[in-house]
Amino acid sequence: MTLDSGSIPRFDVQGGIAHITLARPAHRNRLHNEDLSTLMDLFGRIDADRSIRVAVLRADVLPERPVWSAGYNTGDFDAGPPKVSFEQVVDALERLRPVTICALNGSVYGGATDFVLACDLALAADGIEMRMPAAALGLHYYASGMVRYVSRLGIAAAKRAFLTAQAFDSQALLRIGYVQELLPADALDARVAELANSIAALAPLALESLKQSLNEIARGDIDLARLNGRQQATMASADFAEGRDAFKERRAAVWRGR
Repeated sequence: MTLDSGSIPRFDVQGGIAHITLARPAHRNRLHNEDLSTLMDLFGRIDADRSIRVAVLRADVLPERPVWSAGYNTGDFDAGPPKVSFEQVVDALERLRPVTICALNGSVYGGATDFVLACDLALAADGIEMRMPAAALGLHYYASGMVRYVSRLGIAAAKRAFLTAQAFDSQALLRIGYVQELLPADALDARVAELANSIAALAPLALESLKQSLNEIARGDIDLARLNGRQQATMASADFAEGRDAFKERRAAVWRGR
């Protein structure tokens, strides 16, 4: 397969599952300002399409040098303020309505490490690595990214990442919870597809509200009235009634998202 070395991210939707693919493999999938704008537009399309239950973020990689993404293209720092900032794009990814899965078929560096944390789940090919080189570049990282590092990985792992600028190997990434599963590279796509289809079959209203609440709790934004309101809303929903009926009747539920 010939891979395009200079394309904006690709997008397609199949069976309620959206796929976004980074497409600059020859340049280690560095993210240019035009890529950030494209991603922000795609996130808007995903949120607006209620038929989309899961979004998968993946990348084209070179077999001999698999890099999922090397982060922001530093040359674009000299191009003036972008239309949308890197931080805004990653924050939008975290807020996406559907469940998000990151399929890491290559190593990840710099700002791209935060894309992984902004996803709900991450599955990776064994042998990849992750490195946060901010201190080696003389840069203080943006605020929401540091919050994600600490809330998702804990302060000890976040300090190791930021204050040493040293790489984590794939086993360490599994151990600290940066990824939830490690697989042989040739088994990754099949497992991601299996997981995405399994999640897409769950109750959408419950999934969306559970995701919102879990992200808020992780940030320390705990509003018990808001969480209890979501619980009450799902208990009163047609989906909950359908779920109970389907369980009794030993059949697959037909969800309406309300």
